[in-house]
Amino acid sequence: MADPVLEVRGLCVDYGLGADAVRAVTDADLVLRRGEVLGIAGESGSGKSTLAYALTRLLRAPGVITGGDVLFHSRSAETGETTTVDLLAAGAHELRRYRWSEIAVVFQSAMHALNPVARVENQLTDVLRVHRPQMSAQERRARAVEMLRMVGINADRLRSYPHELSGGMRQRVMIAMALILQPQVVIMDEPTTALDVVTQREILEELMALRDELGFAVIFITHDLSLLIELADSIAIMYAGRIVERAKAAELFHAPRHPYSLGLLSSFPSLHGERVRMEGIPGSPPSLAAMPDGCKFHPRCPHAMDRCRTQEPPLARPTDEGGGRVTACWLQDGRQDPPEALARAYPPLATPSASAVGDLSRSTS
Repeated sequence: MADPVLEVRGLCVDYGLGADAVRAVTDADLVLRRGEVLGIAGESGSGKSTLAYALTRLLRAPGVITGGDVLFHSRSAETGETTTVDLLAAGAHELRRYRWSEIAVVFQSAMHALNPVARVENQLTDVLRVHRPQMSAQERRARAVEMLRMVGINADRLRSYPHELSGGMRQRVMIAMALILQPQVVIMDEPTTALDVVTQREILEELMALRDELGFAVIFITHDLSLLIELADSIAIMYAGRIVERAKAAELFHAPRHPYSLGLLSSFPSLHGERVRMEGIPGSPPSLAAMPDGCKFHPRCPHAMDRCRTQEPPLARPTDEGGGRVTACWLQDGRQDPPEALARAYPPLATPSASAVGDLSRSTS
């Protein structure tokens, strides 16, 4: 198992101060290992983007980090030595050193993230000018050309403005900008939102090829769980600001342990196997300003018990199950038998082929 490159412990984020503050992220715990793709999935408003921006301290007011630790284990490319930095305690100068150079972000909307009045070349070389001041202008331009080619864009687009590019090309430019300094961690906040299926597929294939070539780790945030089945090594499911299940991608796909995870998986169709009725998740996510007591999912859960309405379940390993999976559900504490859909064996008796899983992801992206 690879060494951790980023560790998140007990991270809490509020919006606002004092009595009017609302808790947007509660006690988030994550471990990202070198070369791994960690997916974070959940409905809109579940806290995914807030968590990502808190990791890099890019939260805008009124967002406030109120607790926890974010440890970044930086590895020197020259010596191989590892230095651990608490990003939440780092000063502005130290934080600037690591941002973009070692931890880069691909923002959700490329059109808004790119400067609309600056050419692509200037936006790519500005990153190098700030973080690699020893490079000459010719070296910076050559590096920009190299990165564009890596993401499938011709060098003649360097002189283009963002509005002259398609949505897919703008997203590729953002990925090139994020990778131009060869960071150790790339955080991608719904990078394929609003793109057609073909373009989305091309970008994701290029991203995975670049990950294999350059060796960086990825935090991939999306509301589309089917997209992560094929893409991610492990997945964390968020609901109402909390991580409610965390497992390897294959484990989560074949044998979910939380009713919310099961609901997300039941919301997209399969091209293989028996025809089954698609079941959505009833109701809507709770308001952050008026959270229900007990388990935050219990008002929408078809398996809710009396205990669920009064006691918040901890994020823990399901009873009689090994490995690194954890879930926050009283159905998995061993006091009762969980429903059949939440007690499937893993590995399954008949495992779908990799191509079948790939077809499923492509059909629902």
